Amino acid sequence: MPDSQENPTPMDEDFVLVPPTAKGVKKEQEDEDIDMADLDAATAKPDVKRELEDLFPDEDSDEEFPSTANPVKQEQSALQALRSSPVHHSQRGIPNDLMRIFYQRFFPWRLWFQWLNHSPIPDNDFQHREFSLWLPNQAVMRYQSYRTHDMMRQDVLRLMPTRIEIGPIYTANPRDRKSYRNSTAFRPIEKELCFDIDLTDYDDVRTCCDKANICLKCWQFITMAVKVIDTGLREDFGYEHILWVYSGRRGAHAWVCDRKARQLDDRKRKAIAGYFVAVKGGKESGKRVNLRRPLHPHLARSLDILKEHFQYDILEQQDPWRDNEQAAHLLSLLPDIKLREALRKKWDDSPDRSSSEKWKDIDKVAKTLDLDTRALLEAKQDIVLEYTYPRLDVVVSQQLTHLLKSPFVVHPGTGRVCVPINRNKLEEFDPLNVPTVAGMVREVDSWQKGGDDQEDEEMIKEGGVVYDEFVPDWDKTSLKPYMETFRTFVGGLLKEEKRVKREREEGGGGGSLDF
Repeated sequence: MPDSQENPTPMDEDFVLVPPTAKGVKKEQEDEDIDMADLDAATAKPDVKRELEDLFPDEDSDEEFPSTANPVKQEQSALQALRSSPVHHSQRGIPNDLMRIFYQRFFPWRLWFQWLNHSPIPDNDFQHREFSLWLPNQAVMRYQSYRTHDMMRQDVLRLMPTRIEIGPIYTANPRDRKSYRNSTAFRPIEKELCFDIDLTDYDDVRTCCDKANICLKCWQFITMAVKVIDTGLREDFGYEHILWVYSGRRGAHAWVCDRKARQLDDRKRKAIAGYFVAVKGGKESGKRVNLRRPLHPHLARSLDILKEHFQYDILEQQDPWRDNEQAAHLLSLLPDIKLREALRKKWDDSPDRSSSEKWKDIDKVAKTLDLDTRALLEAKQDIVLEYTYPRLDVVVSQQLTHLLKSPFVVHPGTGRVCVPINRNKLEEFDPLNVPTVAGMVREVDSWQKGGDDQEDEEMIKEGGVVYDEFVPDWDKTSLKPYMETFRTFVGGLLKEEKRVKREREEGGGGGSLDF
């Protein structure tokens, strides 16, 4: 789900503009290409200094991660100028100078290309892929495609988009789509199966924050969702290559990259998305979980995963039923009127009881009444799921043509990089402490001055050979662990793709698409 954008300013009719909707752009529409000459004229800002405009060459580079260990004098001067003055992030975006440094020095172009291309050698998996570039003036360039990642890198450095989105692989080059408008020759054939989780969908159950604001307490809703969905995708559907990515502000995205997932049609994508839907209705819809019994094995397993989170993250940290007005919703979810009235009286007499105490009161009071214990147990299970179970933007998962924000771009409002999340270290992930562009520039500066992060004996010299000049910039910053997570993921994906290709060549087939 894209973060909300300011209302766009009408421009030339050749531009695709971002509509001011809460859920973002309807990316299925057939948008017109932007004429590049008009683009340069429309996006020009003569009153803005471009100190680094000519500092980075446009020629193709084979370096996966360029290093600033031995930068040219002009680059040193530019970096020094940036470091000498504070950089402030704003909702209007990050200074172009900082973004240029990020895309030139930190963005993992080679790894990113291999992830999308499924091979180190360029082929149609990358060349027929649609990319969307969101420009600072809120125009959106749809159906962009590139022969190599270096060509895309040059475009990004020239246009400085505030956002890069990834779409499907088509049967032909997306830039040539007009040639196929009246035939079936141009159609989407493949894209990762994606999931989008946004904390704004939890505003009716989180008490610490709302809207775009987040903290470590409410981030646990994302942690719970990742655990449940990741487990279901692996154990129930057999997927192995699942990349979780922080959205940069208040959510997380999943990219299921297995070949059998990439080749799913919309019908199967919709079925898988529906498999993970349990919480339905809006904020004022009353009971939002109504499940059949016996519970589906996936839901029973999810309850086991979520019960500890419910006790600590919901009852203790969120404390959602502290006052009687909030507790009224809890009472409405209980099945017996006698139980509801008894609890209401007890809580009216003791208005300061915590949510943990009120949850225990349900069983204590129920024992004094002649109740259907099975109905009460099922009601409590539904309550646990309503407050902890994943809430998805299912449209992102259902449609092959839906675009999603790329990993490793920078959120223009927070300045945070959209980094991969290590699923084996979910509890350690802190969305408020991920790398920012300005922070990484300072970290590189500190590293070059011999700061605490520079391990001279181990990293720079080995066997009498100096390796300083080969240390990539990301290795000098807090981006390093996230880059290593991504490198490991891409390596595993490429190994699997190579195995499938070999089996196909030997006549072994590539596996069934059924699920």
